[in-house]
Formats: sequence, C-alpha cells, structure tokens
Amino acid sequence: MRSRYSAFVVQDEAYLLRTWHPDTRPPRIEFDAGQRWLGLEILRTSEGSAFHTTGTVEFRARFRYGGAEDALHEHSRFVRHDGAWVYLDALFAE
Repeated sequence: MRSRYSAFVVQDEAYLLRTWHPDTRPPRIEFDAGQRWLGLEILRTSEGSAFHTTGTVEFRARFRYGGAEDALHEHSRFVRHDGAWVYLDALFAE
C-alpha cells in the first residue's frame, strides 16, 4: 500500500499499472495536476501475510486540491497474482 501511495505522489503510472490486478486494471491512469498528496495513514490491515492469498488495507490519504484539504478513506483489497501482491479493488469509506 505504501509503495502504491508513493507511486501516486510521484505519478509513476507504470508502477501502478504493474501492481494492479489485470482483471480490474484500467488501460491508463490520468493524474490530476492540481492534486497534491499530503500523507498516508494506515488504519488497519487484515490477512496479507506470507500464508495468505488475500489481504485488505484500510487507509486514509490526505490531499490538497484547489486550495482545500480533503482525504480519501478506503478499504483496499489485495491478492496474490503470479506470486506477487497486487491491488484488486476498493470500497470507499465514509
């Protein structure tokens, strides 16, 4: 999760696409030039160890857009695909 957040910060589209499950991966990622990421807080994790094939991460990522601060609160699901952990999808929290 932290590496994907960092990739969003530096707009590393190749890394994000490579670490996204092929069944849910978009053809490309469009970054918003007006958005600035301010920090990541991992709130909770479940599963995701060497003995699991799935895992979830609940996080809050703060950002600034148009002079206002806001946050993305998400429950991300990860799965093992071809031996590597990849992002599958997410549920957005309130």
